[in-house]
Amino acid sequence: MADWDDLRVFLAVARAESLSGAGRGLKLDAATVGRRIARLEEALASKLFDKSPQGYALTDAGTRLLPHAERAETALAGAAEELGGAAGQLTGQLRIGAPDGCANYLLPQVCADLCDAHPGLEIQIVALPRVFNLSKREADMAIAVSPPNAGRLTVQKLTDYQLHLAGSDAYLDRHPEIRSRADLRGHRMIGYIPDMIFDKELDYLSETGAETVGLASNSVSVQMQMVRAGAGLAIVHDFAIPFVPGLRRLLTRDIALARAFWLIRHADDRRSERLTRLAEALGQGLRREVARLEALAAQP
Repeated sequence: MADWDDLRVFLAVARAESLSGAGRGLKLDAATVGRRIARLEEALASKLFDKSPQGYALTDAGTRLLPHAERAETALAGAAEELGGAAGQLTGQLRIGAPDGCANYLLPQVCADLCDAHPGLEIQIVALPRVFNLSKREADMAIAVSPPNAGRLTVQKLTDYQLHLAGSDAYLDRHPEIRSRADLRGHRMIGYIPDMIFDKELDYLSETGAETVGLASNSVSVQMQMVRAGAGLAIVHDFAIPFVPGLRRLLTRDIALARAFWLIRHADDRRSERLTRLAEALGQGLRREVARLEALAAQP
């Protein structure tokens, strides 16, 4: 019969697809991880992984074991929630995956407020311009700009947000006044690297009428620094504008985009009262912060 500690190691290897990767998360050396897997395979009389140059892949037996191990993980976390912490307080670690615009301009304040309200919380923000793999537990929950259409996931809409064309005073003072879309011809556009756009909701170029970008990055924060440096014009998040002094919105009636943030969780986590409460608090905080920053961006 398998014990929980070996199942925990099994989950780590399944998610990391390597002994060393699992060991880093578990704070164990790769040899110890390998011995734990061998012990579990012996206890279950089944081979759980196939090793290849690409790493450790689940066998059919391992694939069948995976949902049972995940349910055990969820049940143990639920028991810890019931028995630990002060009444009404949220505790423990929470890792949030988010696109870098949200991670840079919204989550710091939202997470600071959460930690102030719940001192026992430890929050980690993973800011990457890509989609997160919750099945491999890269994060406890992820924020995305469009809802996924596959996988064992629960999805809820968090909030809408606005984007507009903008440029810095330094850039606009050196160029003719922009009164219409036609005036944008000849201006340098800043945006995403076309072949690195990981979500169709981030493809803003057609909104400006431009065919190419003169300066590009896969990072929102890098794009904002380009705009701040007076390098050109870009479609920017309204909630980021208050962080960049001297930034002006342009053609607000002609070029106005609306997008949304979605919260994505692993389907098994819906049984976790702690994660559900954290998701609710995160959503409330994001809606409040987006509204506050967008109101500042709209001020003349």
